[in-house]
Amino acid sequence: SSLLLLLLLALLTTVTKAKVCSQCELAHLLQEEGLNGYGGYSLANWLCMAFYRSTFNMAAQSIKADSSADYGIFQISSQQWCTDNHSPSSNRCRMACRDLLSSNITDDIIYAKRIVRNPQGIDAW
Repeated sequence: SSLLLLLLLALLTTVTKAKVCSQCELAHLLQEEGLNGYGGYSLANWLCMAFYRSTFNMAAQSIKADSSADYGIFQISSQQWCTDNHSPSSNRCRMACRDLLSSNITDDIIYAKRIVRNPQGIDAW
């Protein structure tokens, strides 16, 4: 019984660690997806935002006082950009917030590009 619990705890720890990427891994992914220079923002700008918003945690989720939440590596808001079925949302990206919590951040990048095309640019966050 305790062996099973220890095994489950070890598995959970492994899964949790897999969702945080290094700065170098993220830089490579963002470069591959064309974010360097996208919207007038350098790769360094994107990395800095990801670090300060989620500390490179692909599964980051932050609940705010108004019951909305921010999701994923870029902390995309449920209030404006995605729907989480817990708080009112404009859902301007037409997506489910839970899609931003996977270790595949391609969708996060697609929606980050969409968000940064707004007049506020990166300040839309």
